[in-house]
Amino acid sequence: MSQIPKHFHSLKDHFLMATPALSSGFFAKSLTYICEHNTQGAMGIVINQPSNIPFAKIFEQLDLNTSHCTPDQIALAGGPVQVEHGFLLHDQEGQWESTVQTGSHTWLTTSKDILVAIANGHDTGQTLLALGYAGWSAGQLEDELAANAWLTVAADAEILFETPYEKRLHAAGLRLGIDIRLMSNTAGHS
Repeated sequence: MSQIPKHFHSLKDHFLMATPALSSGFFAKSLTYICEHNTQGAMGIVINQPSNIPFAKIFEQLDLNTSHCTPDQIALAGGPVQVEHGFLLHDQEGQWESTVQTGSHTWLTTSKDILVAIANGHDTGQTLLALGYAGWSAGQLEDELAANAWLTVAADAEILFETPYEKRLHAAGLRLGIDIRLMSNTAGHS
């Protein structure tokens, strides 16, 4: 049974690194950026799993200009919830219809207007487009942390926007001083 700790600590603007305890399923070897975390639950975007869907295909489906899309722009599989919806993480605020600030220099936008701006060649800063998100109900993330499913570290814009997706989990582990690839799938409690 989930219990919210008396002294709740939000993990908003942090990375969740899947430990070997999550050895199968969607979250195996995942790195998730936490966009919101409060006593009601948490929401994040997995930032290291490509969906193999190019931006150009998404833009075509939305009847947007694809001339500014490059072949290396691939949407991420952001999580198992609402996979038909796009979530755009970016490092410039802008004036978008549906945006929330997730960190000191990071925003999450879910409205089409930012995609229109990208399609028209406007500078929206560094961006990550994900399809779907990861969600946790009240106390669920805390239970998973207690079960050693995740490690946490403060988010870093370089890892989020500049590090190739396949190197992000390793880079986040190095911020904690560990090589997550060498971790055992068993953990002890003292």
